[in-house]
Amino acid sequence: MSVHRLRQSVPRLALNKQEAAEALGVSVDHFERHIRAHVPSVMAGSLRLYPVVGLQLWLDEHALLHGRRVA
Repeated sequence: MSVHRLRQSVPRLALNKQEAAEALGVSVDHFERHIRAHVPSVMAGSLRLYPVVGLQLWLDEHALLHGRRVA
Protein backbone atom coordinates (compact mmCIF):
# COMPACT_ATOMS: atom_id res chain seq x y z
CA MET A 1 0.00 0.00 0.00
CA SER A 2 1.46 3.35 -0.97
CA VAL A 3 1.72 6.26 1.48
CA HIS A 4 -0.61 8.29 -0.77
CA ARG A 5 -3.31 5.62 -0.59
CA LEU A 6 -2.93 5.34 3.19
CA ARG A 7 -3.31 9.12 3.66
CA GLN A 8 -6.55 9.13 1.69
CA SER A 9 -8.05 6.44 3.92
CA VAL A 10 -7.25 8.16 7.24
CA PRO A 11 -10.18 10.33 8.40
CA ARG A 12 -9.30 13.96 9.07
CA LEU A 13 -9.95 15.16 12.60
CA ALA A 14 -8.97 18.78 11.93
CA LEU A 15 -8.69 21.05 8.89
CA ASN A 16 -6.63 24.10 8.05
CA LYS A 17 -8.40 27.40 7.29
CA GLN A 18 -8.68 26.76 3.54
CA GLU A 19 -10.04 23.24 4.07
CA ALA A 20 -12.47 24.40 6.78
CA ALA A 21 -13.84 27.08 4.46
CA GLU A 22 -14.17 24.57 1.62
CA ALA A 23 -15.87 22.05 3.92
CA LEU A 24 -18.49 24.67 4.83
CA GLY A 25 -18.86 25.82 1.23
CA VAL A 26 -17.70 29.39 1.84
CA SER A 27 -14.73 31.50 0.80
CA VAL A 28 -11.72 31.88 3.09
CA ASP A 29 -12.58 35.57 3.39
CA HIS A 30 -16.14 34.75 4.53
CA PHE A 31 -14.81 32.11 6.93
CA GLU A 32 -12.40 34.63 8.45
CA ARG A 33 -14.99 37.40 8.77
CA HIS A 34 -18.06 35.47 9.92
CA ILE A 35 -17.21 31.99 11.19
CA ARG A 36 -13.63 31.63 12.46
CA ALA A 37 -14.23 33.37 15.80
CA HIS A 38 -17.15 31.04 16.55
CA VAL A 39 -15.43 27.69 16.11
CA PRO A 40 -12.72 26.17 18.30
CA SER A 41 -9.20 25.92 16.96
CA VAL A 42 -6.00 24.17 17.95
CA MET A 43 -2.49 25.49 17.44
CA ALA A 44 0.02 22.94 16.13
CA GLY A 45 3.19 25.00 16.12
CA SER A 46 2.36 27.95 13.88
CA LEU A 47 -0.49 26.08 12.14
CA ARG A 48 -4.05 26.74 13.31
CA LEU A 49 -6.35 23.76 12.83
CA TYR A 50 -10.13 23.62 13.12
CA PRO A 51 -11.51 20.35 14.53
CA VAL A 52 -14.14 18.84 12.22
CA VAL A 53 -16.40 18.28 15.23
CA GLY A 54 -16.26 22.02 16.03
CA LEU A 55 -17.18 22.93 12.46
CA GLN A 56 -20.09 20.47 12.58
CA LEU A 57 -21.26 21.89 15.90
CA TRP A 58 -21.18 25.44 14.50
CA LEU A 59 -23.15 24.26 11.46
CA ASP A 60 -25.72 22.47 13.63
CA GLU A 61 -26.12 25.54 15.87
CA HIS A 62 -26.69 27.82 12.89
CA ALA A 63 -28.98 25.52 10.92
CA LEU A 64 -32.27 27.10 9.82
CA LEU A 65 -35.65 25.52 9.27
CA HIS A 66 -38.25 27.76 7.63
CA GLY A 67 -36.14 30.83 8.42
CA ARG A 68 -35.70 30.00 12.12
CA ARG A 69 -32.80 28.44 13.95
CA VAL A 70 -33.27 24.76 14.64
CA ALA A 71 -30.98 24.54 17.69
